[in-house]
Amino acid sequence: MARERKFTDEHLFKETKELIIHDGYEAFTFSKLASRLGVSRGSLYKYYDNKDELISEFLMYEMARFLSDFDKLNKSADFQTQFNELIDFIFAHNNIYEVLDIIGQIPAPTTKRALNNKSRISEYYISMYQQFEGFIELGRREGLIKEHLPTAVLLGMIFQIIAIPNHFNIPEGEWVASIKEILSSGMFKVDSLTGK
Repeated sequence: MARERKFTDEHLFKETKELIIHDGYEAFTFSKLASRLGVSRGSLYKYYDNKDELISEFLMYEMARFLSDFDKLNKSADFQTQFNELIDFIFAHNNIYEVLDIIGQIPAPTTKRALNNKSRISEYYISMYQQFEGFIELGRREGLIKEHLPTAVLLGMIFQIIAIPNHFNIPEGEWVASIKEILSSGMFKVDSLTGK
């Protein structure tokens, strides 16, 4: 009879996330993870051949959760309503920036499982990008986003807001409201072209 696993996927991925975000991809080891889980390294090797398999499964888990939560947003609302919800959503899922950064650190897969995982992660990433691209296109259709601004720049700005450090500990509500205002209206008091 097989012995019961001493950790759940949720616990495993929570500890994996904390280690990767704190130590980085290169410094991540099964030894450190096993210590945090209170198990032997060998118990991790029963399920994963190497750290790339584990980390790629963790990334799939994170991306799937992010997209599932993103799908719950009101996609039938007008652009301004979706914009406000999206910025709030991004701040509520502020670790997605770090997760996306980890994806780029995974080397060429060494096992079939890791290769399949990396392929699925790419599919998740494309799905996420397409949904965010659809959001920008809605803003263009409603005449709220300037036509000449490249979508990639706008999406980059939206995703980078998470990385802006709040060194002065501005209350979160004020911080998020200020970022929304800057993204939607800019920082100038008047339109620099018309002077109004």
